[in-house]
Amino acid sequence: MEKKNVKLANGKLGVMVVGCGAVSTTFMTGVLMTRRGLSVPVGSMTQMDKIRVGKGENKQYLHYKDIVSLAKLDDLVFATWDIYPQNAYQAAVYAAVLKKEDIELVRDELEKIVPMKAAFDKNFAKRLDGDNIMVGKTRWEMVAQLREDIRQFKHNSGVDRVVVAWAASTEIYVPENDAIHGTLGALEKAMKEDDREHIAPSMCYAYAALSEGCPFVMGAPNTTVDIPAMWEMAEKTKMPIAGKDFKTGQTLVKSGFAPILSTRCLGLNGWFSTNILGNRDGLVLDEPANFHTKEVSKLSTLETILEADAQPELYGDYYHKVRINYYPPRNDNKESWDNIDIFGWMGYPMQIKINFLCRDSILAAPVLLDLCLLSDLAARNGRYGIQRFLSFFLKSPMHDYTKGEKAVNNLFQQYTILKNAIREMGGYEADEEID
Repeated sequence: MEKKNVKLANGKLGVMVVGCGAVSTTFMTGVLMTRRGLSVPVGSMTQMDKIRVGKGENKQYLHYKDIVSLAKLDDLVFATWDIYPQNAYQAAVYAAVLKKEDIELVRDELEKIVPMKAAFDKNFAKRLDGDNIMVGKTRWEMVAQLREDIRQFKHNSGVDRVVVAWAASTEIYVPENDAIHGTLGALEKAMKEDDREHIAPSMCYAYAALSEGCPFVMGAPNTTVDIPAMWEMAEKTKMPIAGKDFKTGQTLVKSGFAPILSTRCLGLNGWFSTNILGNRDGLVLDEPANFHTKEVSKLSTLETILEADAQPELYGDYYHKVRINYYPPRNDNKESWDNIDIFGWMGYPMQIKINFLCRDSILAAPVLLDLCLLSDLAARNGRYGIQRFLSFFLKSPMHDYTKGEKAVNNLFQQYTILKNAIREMGGYEADEEID
């Protein structure tokens, strides 16, 4: 296949991140250190992974940048919104994810990244109380201000393109309401009428980004772009959208381990997952209304891998429970436990226990990088709407549930979809040959 006539990743790429907390400052610090030669971007697929292209004598394994035109790390320019006014250096120190001596190496650049005032509604994150917020604005006025922020950033920084990504806290659960979220017209009407029940602040960011010709990435389990109205907006503006919820610790393990059971035809009686963490995300999720949003996201993983309809004898009646507990001493060092009760030959029971001591932001930072770079790639390739090839990076991948479509949560199937998308955008044939 010949490469398509696509726009190259020339010029600067602006990355505007909602939230200047642990994830975003870890992400920005890592990028800045990498481009100074002080670090290696471990965990980033776009920087470290190689994909096979061609077969037989023509087979070769190439980095993504050698297959498609990706924005270089040297060409990234950062901006952020946050409810707290501290610059990225101060926020990184406060987050206490990285060693201070590492942060100091890029202090000069981090200090220049000062958060713009955030579109915020305390009713959607009751445990947070910042003062760097837009005051007295309706939902539609929030949209207008965010659009102006994007335009000003483009003008002042001289970037050629912008990607907007949400790396802020989980909002309370907003159920999809067809009367409000079913069409773009209804959504816009609700924004103009300042409907504060059905229009979350995150929706204002997504609408503003798409209006300004920017791909939008949802890194939390918020409803935000997972509604028909936003799909319509993405179609109208010809912009990619990706979401939802960065796949980092426990769900990464679950999406990789559950296929072992289905492939081996082992039965499941129950899967109990619990987590402890002490960062700002943990504080927010300690609120039941916010936890429910995360719970919906995390519970969805097993349903499409261990399918009750396809194999009722094995997966027709299992119990699945997820818990997240706020525990300040751990800060960003999250610990997850999975207890898995399975059964095998003649119904005899067995147990599997997984204990993952992970670092939440260390896992999330490269995912944020990859989603931003690949969303920009998609936009330049004329791909718009839901980007299913980015499901690999997300806990609860977007899909058109109005047409009975099911999300793909199997990690290995997701990886095949990702690789084939890169191959196709690079002018190579998609295939499923084992590498």
